[in-house]
Amino acid sequence: MACAPSLAVYPCDYCCGSHRIKLRGGGPALSWLGPSSGLFGAPLSSSNFPAGSYTAVDSICAALSSVGTGLNLNIMCTTKGSITASRDASKLKDGPDHLLVLVHGILASPSDWIFVEGELKKRLGGNFLIYASSSNTYTKTFSGIDGAGRRLADEILNVVRETESLKKISFLAHSLGGLFARYAIAILYNQDNLNKSQHENVINSSIGTSKVACTSKLGKIAGLEPLNFITLATPHLGVRGKKQLPFLLGVPMLEKLAPPLAPIFIGRTGRQLFLTDGKPSKPPLLLRMASDYEDNKFISALASFKSRTLYANVSYDHMVGWRTSSIRRESELIKPSRRSLDGYKHVVDVEYCPSVPSEGPHFPAKAAKAKEAAKIASNTQNTAEYYDMMEEQMICGLQRVGWKKVDVSFHSAFWPFFAHNNIHVKREWLHNAGAGVIAHVADSLKQQESHTFLAANL
Repeated sequence: MACAPSLAVYPCDYCCGSHRIKLRGGGPALSWLGPSSGLFGAPLSSSNFPAGSYTAVDSICAALSSVGTGLNLNIMCTTKGSITASRDASKLKDGPDHLLVLVHGILASPSDWIFVEGELKKRLGGNFLIYASSSNTYTKTFSGIDGAGRRLADEILNVVRETESLKKISFLAHSLGGLFARYAIAILYNQDNLNKSQHENVINSSIGTSKVACTSKLGKIAGLEPLNFITLATPHLGVRGKKQLPFLLGVPMLEKLAPPLAPIFIGRTGRQLFLTDGKPSKPPLLLRMASDYEDNKFISALASFKSRTLYANVSYDHMVGWRTSSIRRESELIKPSRRSLDGYKHVVDVEYCPSVPSEGPHFPAKAAKAKEAAKIASNTQNTAEYYDMMEEQMICGLQRVGWKKVDVSFHSAFWPFFAHNNIHVKREWLHNAGAGVIAHVADSLKQQESHTFLAANL
């Protein structure tokens, strides 16, 4: 018999004492999707809800107040009625109003999404326009995260121009595609619809400024309302550092050789993933992407989405480590459950992390010296020093928005070593162990869509 689901509420040392909420164990399927409003996938703020209304935030607050009582709280939710209402409403429209952009990873193509696209169409219905990006196929992924991000942004704008019925936008990206998508949304982010007083509420999160969390949900992406930003096994912190690129096995010599060799094989993208791009005096691209840097509103664009979700392989992924794909420190990794959530095979854990106020990422003179040493005279010591600094600064920047973190384990799959491709079912005949992950993604999208429809009609 499956154990009853419990809600574990605990203070996080890295969250300045703020609470994280974690769901583990078995239980009814929909109970594992989490709050439909994106309370943790989006920054926690009372301004997100109408005054006087009773929302899921009240339930969470009640749970937090009862931490000391030792109670286990069951979270149950059903969206059957609201989903039906959403489907009925979609029939009244001339075309789909929600654009879901699928972004593939390195050396890949839109064909990688054949299974996912089919499943999402079956589960989500005609209200979604599911579009698999094709602007960065195969070796085009070597031209740099910035170059690929610009091509993706142009491609999305063309789709939006050609489909007048669109009102909302979401992203589902695999591996390197998640970084392409993060760059693209910064280009597509638009604050033109905001008045002056609203602009004052939008944070200034340039490197080294105000100690705040990103609580703004203002602005649009490509002129559309941003709803979901979802990544599957994406190296958000790059691949430099111990076991961030698992196939190197954590061997110091291999990890020392990888950064200078990466650009030879995967070009500009390799330098950016190993944080060796640009002059020593300039922050690496991935650090810049953890803030609003100059004219690029990277973190504000992320904050504009109602929900942000990270799916991460806890093991057997030889391309992207658990830490970098889940934006966690080494000390935050705990032994994962080996039991799948009911209805979602291989999905083993869901953690809700609210935004964490901080001064944002820094690139001090010490970091510039460490970067120069890592590029010119790379050795185990200066490489580790540089990456440790960069990893901590990237985490501080990216944690200024809230995330839902979903851990996936293919330890019981027939081919567990294909975890990196299993997680998005690249080829159905070989990687179908990830079908439960895709079901979880689809149901989460459906639940968020239903919540948005109800909120708009209250």
